[in-house]
Amino acid sequence: MMIGRTRASLWIGTLPLTLALAACTSTESARSALPMNWTLVDSLNAELPPSVRVYVGQNDELPLRAWYVAIDEPHPIIITRVAVSDDPADGLETVSSLARDLRACVAVNGGYFAIDNARARHVGLLVSGGDKLGSATRSVLWDSLRYETARAAIGFTSDDAIEITWATSRGDTIYTWETPPPHSRGQPAEPLLHDRAEVWGVRDALAAGPALVVRGEARVMADQEAFFGSYLRDYHPRTAAGRTADGALILMVVDGRQPESRGVTLEELATLTAESGAVEALNLDGGGSSTLVVNGALVNRPAGGTAERQVMSALLTFCE
Repeated sequence: MMIGRTRASLWIGTLPLTLALAACTSTESARSALPMNWTLVDSLNAELPPSVRVYVGQNDELPLRAWYVAIDEPHPIIITRVAVSDDPADGLETVSSLARDLRACVAVNGGYFAIDNARARHVGLLVSGGDKLGSATRSVLWDSLRYETARAAIGFTSDDAIEITWATSRGDTIYTWETPPPHSRGQPAEPLLHDRAEVWGVRDALAAGPALVVRGEARVMADQEAFFGSYLRDYHPRTAAGRTADGALILMVVDGRQPESRGVTLEELATLTAESGAVEALNLDGGGSSTLVVNGALVNRPAGGTAERQVMSALLTFCE
């Protein structure tokens, strides 16, 4: 279990990628506030440094249950990395396994993955410890139309600053874009001109998408990133990562597919992430993959159970 290798089968959340990328609308503004009555989880925070705080929220009427972790990333003892399974059989393992083996204090599941010939393959950009292990998704074919993609990604620089952007890659070079292509369903945008993009120098990076919070506004950039699917509007367990105005990291996990928590749409996830203080945020893998581990303990109930799905990548925060 090292920071820096690979694995997976074609899944976004628990749905096959071909279904999950099926048909959506243009940019969606998030819905109105979701009252969650956020409170500190004292039992978990007692074992964490003050620069890492875990919150739980509950809405019994919906019903809905979620957690987020606010991590003071600029603090000198805090560092977050992209971890990748090195399992020799299929390249997959649980978030708990990755966190335990690497001694992380906080961990959530990472990006999308596919399984080819019984071995995992990351779907989208993947960089760990300066090694580019997966290329950005170059394009998507939908209804016989080709959409060139720049998808949301979270990156960490050599000094552990958090950057959330739209990323592409060509060969070993990674590029950052201020905006994604202005796709709309049935109308692909003009090709990207990489001579107008900036090179993105990151130590660790993970692409998933779509973006959820843009410049302080909760907005789901599904069409622009060529995510076309009703799955995006349905209720599911979900995971998000964000950055606050002062450079802190927000990691959010929402339970779903269980009586105590129905899950959220992407619009609702955008609202929750913005309400937690994120000014930039993106959606990560969801469904049965949505997992939060704190100090080695599984905090949430993935897809209503206590068993974790094996994943290929994770975001791991180290507290010392």
